[in-house]
Amino acid sequence: MTDTRVFQVADALLGPAYEPGGPLEITVRDGIISAIRPMGEPSSGARLLAIPALADAHNHARPLSTTSFGCGLKPLETWLPSLAAMPAVDPYLATAAAFGRSVRGGCVGAMAHLTRPMGFTSLTEEAREIARAASDAGLAIGLAIAIRDRNPMVYGDHEPLLRGLPQDIQDLVRKTWLSTPKSPADQIALVDAVADTVRDMPGVDVQYGPNGVQWCTDVFLAAIAEASERNNRRVHMHLLETLPQRHWADQAYPQGIVRHLADIGLLSPRLTLAHCVWARPEELDLIAEYGARISVNPSSNLHLASGIAPVAEMKKAGVAFAMGLDGCAFDEDDDALRELRLFRLLNAGWGFAEDLTPGDALKAACSTGRAAMGLPPGGTIETGQPADLLFLDLDALDRDGLMPVDPRQYLFARATQDHIVEMVSGGRTILQNGILAGLDLEAVETELRAQYRAALPTTEDARKAFSAIEPHVADFYKGCC
Repeated sequence: MTDTRVFQVADALLGPAYEPGGPLEITVRDGIISAIRPMGEPSSGARLLAIPALADAHNHARPLSTTSFGCGLKPLETWLPSLAAMPAVDPYLATAAAFGRSVRGGCVGAMAHLTRPMGFTSLTEEAREIARAASDAGLAIGLAIAIRDRNPMVYGDHEPLLRGLPQDIQDLVRKTWLSTPKSPADQIALVDAVADTVRDMPGVDVQYGPNGVQWCTDVFLAAIAEASERNNRRVHMHLLETLPQRHWADQAYPQGIVRHLADIGLLSPRLTLAHCVWARPEELDLIAEYGARISVNPSSNLHLASGIAPVAEMKKAGVAFAMGLDGCAFDEDDDALRELRLFRLLNAGWGFAEDLTPGDALKAACSTGRAAMGLPPGGTIETGQPADLLFLDLDALDRDGLMPVDPRQYLFARATQDHIVEMVSGGRTILQNGILAGLDLEAVETELRAQYRAALPTTEDARKAFSAIEPHVADFYKGCC
């Protein structure tokens, strides 16, 4: 049976240039846009603006804001170990909350780099719960399993950090952060096992997720490159997110860290690199040459004092760049529309320069990131494209109603998730007036908070250990030890 829906909109951002056009009637047949026809002004109901749904190219599916656990106002290098304050909770609830907020924020797909599994069951069983949560939320996901085998606390020798600390604190630090990792072969095999386990669950693309070059030995990265080429599995990895990572990379790889990735076979169209805040022009040229893509994460980089990514240089080099939220949107609410606005405003250029056009920003947020999570090409409103659409309240956006205005001006000046009237994925409604079709997000978050409150005593020792070690970690990067 053919499933057909017709959407009438006052305006829409059409084609790869995201040019406004309307009023229009958009016909969707079996999840695909089958026709776009001019029409007269809709006779009743709110005026709607149709735009493509967004695709979050880098996230970690964190259950709640890390600031709620006292982890705010820290650079990445001290923020990461501070996350030990977050106890383990039910993996379905944890990811259902994150995925539900992604949908509420305007995303049809999200990249979930799983850096902190809960560990109550095997990772393969936990992955099935994560996939079930994504399905209930209506979200397609890339699921990158984090793997690493070096530098768990700092980018270098950990022993100087521990000297002078009480023995009980040293023991806690070793237990919490410095355990011996599994072998590269075992970690790669585990990712492959996860992929086999969720193979029957649609909308999940399992990937290798090396945390970053500073966290993975060369032998490990080369093995990931070989496995990715052999089985065509995608790879998702952080690169040059912070200034300390830039300094470490220049010392460890004087020939160039991106050149090193190319030499070992990791740089390819299967690779997505998160951040690249401190990438240099010649490194961006290499990334473009090999067809890898970059996920730019503006709010996260601001929250963690990492910097502002060189998007204009990425564009100049011909890099395919996407937009990600990294679980840390500007107001910590996973609002992808607000993130889209910030993404453009930070990177548009100054004065009369236009380094990043509205069309560039929409392509990054709606289209480029789809490849990072295994979604089919899309992210535009054209016949033959997937019907992944957001319908925004144009009357609310045009709150003064004075004169005809290009709707992109409203989109990039004031749009937030509160303006979303309806969101469809493959033509199926997954969000309407802030309510998810397949998930009670409020109930999920209420239960999740209760579980965290009950479990917080289990991380008291880790919080005590981090409080003792944090100034030493900071001194390490300040060059004090």
